[in-house]
Amino acid sequence: MQEIVITGFGGQGIVLTGRIVAKAAALGDRKQSTLVQSYGPEARGGACSAQVIISDKAIHYPYITTPDILVCMSQGAYDKFYPTLRETGTLIIDHDLVKPKKLKGHEVLSIPATRIAGELGKKMIANIIMIGFITSITGAISLKASIGTVKSSVPKGTEELNISAFNKGYEYGLALLKGRKKKASGYREAGT
Repeated sequence: MQEIVITGFGGQGIVLTGRIVAKAAALGDRKQSTLVQSYGPEARGGACSAQVIISDKAIHYPYITTPDILVCMSQGAYDKFYPTLRETGTLIIDHDLVKPKKLKGHEVLSIPATRIAGELGKKMIANIIMIGFITSITGAISLKASIGTVKSSVPKGTEELNISAFNKGYEYGLALLKGRKKKASGYREAGT
């Protein structure tokens, strides 16, 4: 079982991100999944989160108190939710929007999702970039299920842009994992 909390502020597509991850797990990968979403008192700009549980077995309780994976796309979300991250959990952040502090030894993985989205011409696709990153980094959902769910979940006419965004996040994650693997094996480039 993997418990994932995705957080940010209203307008970033946090709930859509959670919906895509949960739907990819359930419909694409044929696993059990739940989605619980939460908004702050203000819609756009207020705090929001999506809680996704993915399991091979029945899920008896859909709420998450200590996530295995915490995805933060805003500083306020990080400040609010970081204390809940499981001791052995993984923190995933939007590199340009979240500056972690007082880390408790958690693995931290970051991607400049909003910057990459800006380079693609639409900051509103940062969440789709993050889904690609989550897919490659966590293995919680398969590549095939993720791509299929992204295609069916975005507005008609934007599929190509969104798949391009997804691929950017996915490739960024693969490159990060490859770099970490080389570093762990003691690989050193000439001159370092």
